[in-house]
Amino acid sequence: MKVLVATEKPFAKKATEEMKNIAKQAGVEVVLLEKYTDVSDLYKAVETVDGLIVRSDKVTKEVVSHAKNLKIVVRAGAGFDNLDLAACTERGIVCMNTPGQNSNAVAELAIGMMIFMARNTFAGGTGSELKGKTLGIHAYGNVGRLVGLLGKAFGMNVIAFDPFVKRENVEKDGVTYIETIEEMYKKANFISLHIPANEKTKKSINYSLLSLMPQGAFLINTARKEVVNEEDLVRLMTEREDFKYASDIAPENLAVLKEKFGNRVFATPKKMGAETSEANINAGLAAIRQSIGFLKDGVDKFRVN
Repeated sequence: MKVLVATEKPFAKKATEEMKNIAKQAGVEVVLLEKYTDVSDLYKAVETVDGLIVRSDKVTKEVVSHAKNLKIVVRAGAGFDNLDLAACTERGIVCMNTPGQNSNAVAELAIGMMIFMARNTFAGGTGSELKGKTLGIHAYGNVGRLVGLLGKAFGMNVIAFDPFVKRENVEKDGVTYIETIEEMYKKANFISLHIPANEKTKKSINYSLLSLMPQGAFLINTARKEVVNEEDLVRLMTEREDFKYASDIAPENLAVLKEKFGNRVFATPKKMGAETSEANINAGLAAIRQSIGFLKDGVDKFRVN
C-alpha cells in the first residue's frame, strides 16, 4: 500500500519523518510531493497511490480522474472545502478531515487578533481591553470552544450560538447559550467566526447581522473569507467608523478595505491558523494514522462524504 503526501506548503520535517515511521511499522509506503508548482506533478504522483494526504491543496475532479487506485483522501486540518467531495464519492473514494488537531493554534490566533485590533494594531493611540467585554462565539465546535475558554481566562463574558450543539454542552463550560444568531450579534462586542464555508453560510455574515453589533465592535474571522459578505462589510464600515475587522485570509476586496479604512482592517498574508509547529505535527500524524486505519481496517470515523 502507498500513501502520497502532497503539500505545496510542506509539513515540518519532524512531522514527515514520524509519518514515515508510523507508516513503515504498518507496512505502508509514504511518498512525498512537496513544494510542487505545477498541478501536472500532482496528476502524475497520484496515479498509483492508495491514499492521499493534503493540507490546503485542492483535490479536484481532475486530480481524482488521474488517481486510478485511490481509496482515501485525508485533509490534514478541520476544513475540507478544498476537496471535491462529489467527485470522490462518485469514485467510491472516502474523504476525511482531522478535527481538533489544529484547534488550539487557531484559537490562540483568534485571541491574538482580538488583542491586536483592540490595541489599534499596535500603531499607537488609546486602545481597549478584552476584560469585561462580551465575546460571541459563532459555532461552538473544537476551535470555538477553545476560543471561549481563552476568552473567559481574559475575563470576558462569553456567549455562543450554534444550533448543532446542545445547550448543556455549552453551559457546562460556563458559556451562555444564545437561542438566535441575531440576539448574539446584538450582545457581542467581539464576534469570533468558526463556521464552515458551504452553500448556506457563504456571505451569511452580512449587513443586517453586523449592523446589530454594539458600538466599538470587532469581527474576527479565522474561518473562511467566503462566509463574509465583503460588499456589505464595506457598506457597514463606511457607515460605522467604530467597526473593525480582522481576517485570517485576505478578503477579495482587501485593497479597497485598506484604502478606505486603514488599520481598522487587518488580514494575514496567508492563512496562518494552523501555522504552528505543534499543529503541523499533530495534523500530519493524525492524517497518516487515519489513512492507515482505513486502508488496513476500514475505519472511517472522520469521514466527511
